[in-house]
Amino acid sequence: MTTLPVPAVSDPAVLLDVAFGEAEAGLTEGGIPIGAALFAADGTLLGRGHNRRVQDDDPSMHAETAAFRAAGRQRDYRSTIMVTTLSPCWYCSGLVRQFGIGAVVIGEARTFHGGHDWLAEHGVSITVLDDDRCVELMTDFIAARPDLWHEDIGEPS
Repeated sequence: MTTLPVPAVSDPAVLLDVAFGEAEAGLTEGGIPIGAALFAADGTLLGRGHNRRVQDDDPSMHAETAAFRAAGRQRDYRSTIMVTTLSPCWYCSGLVRQFGIGAVVIGEARTFHGGHDWLAEHGVSITVLDDDRCVELMTDFIAARPDLWHEDIGEPS
């Protein structure tokens, strides 16, 4: 995969735009609208992806997992930044901890509060942007497809 530089790495909202585009792509494909991207500390885009559980019939294909896989092998993840439109679930929080990803930027945690507090307790830098676009996207999706949403987060409908 060719890496692409991303301007204004100091502005997490710019990084979120990449993940949000992925979330919109997932919704367009009939899936769950959660997007993610993995960046190097200098803002180089390493990988991007979106939740593909429905499209691939694969319960492990969450947005963060897709972005992580798209990034390919990295020698060290401590200086990388995982950007996701929604607070990462326990599965994706485990991925961040397992590989030592140093920072997570979260679009919103209103519709779902995942494991980001736990990540912070273990030294991961957490930024919650409370982005209205992300909130609206998930709120609308949950209202339209509560069955699929509950399946995704592992709760009975």
